[in-house]
Amino acid sequence: MSTVTRYSFFLLALAVVLGSCFGPSPRAWAQSSDPAPSQEWSNVRKALEKYQDVIVALRDGYFSAVMCVQDETGAGMGIHFLNRALMGPVPDPMRPQILLYEPVGDKLQLVGAEWFIPLATGLKDRPSLLGQPFDGPMEGHPPTQPSSLHHYDLHV
Repeated sequence: MSTVTRYSFFLLALAVVLGSCFGPSPRAWAQSSDPAPSQEWSNVRKALEKYQDVIVALRDGYFSAVMCVQDETGAGMGIHFLNRALMGPVPDPMRPQILLYEPVGDKLQLVGAEWFIPLATGLKDRPSLLGQPFDGPMEGHPPTQPSSLHHYDLHV
């Protein structure tokens, strides 16, 4: 069995186990944060459709945070897949640093994306992406990030 196949089985099993950690659906959370519809955001969504297949995300350098991330109210925000190679001070609309998945049956379903810019990149001003201002600055979100990881982020 190949490493990718073993890893995908592991992720699938993990998704089933972690499915119970979700409060309100991350899909509803992602949709409530969606920016105003525009041609630019439609293009972003089309570009990210390939990540409906989590194996494509793995091949493109995204790795699972392994656990369901929760916001400050305890609501589930999905299983985060991070691509550290994409970290930098300038957001690329077609290449979010984080993909958000939720377990649906025996699969992971892409429910959102997150652009994440640590202040350590030298960023001075609040960033925006296609007219949408980022949230922050804020502390990191334990347990998957140290509190000292101050950053801006934008979820869609």
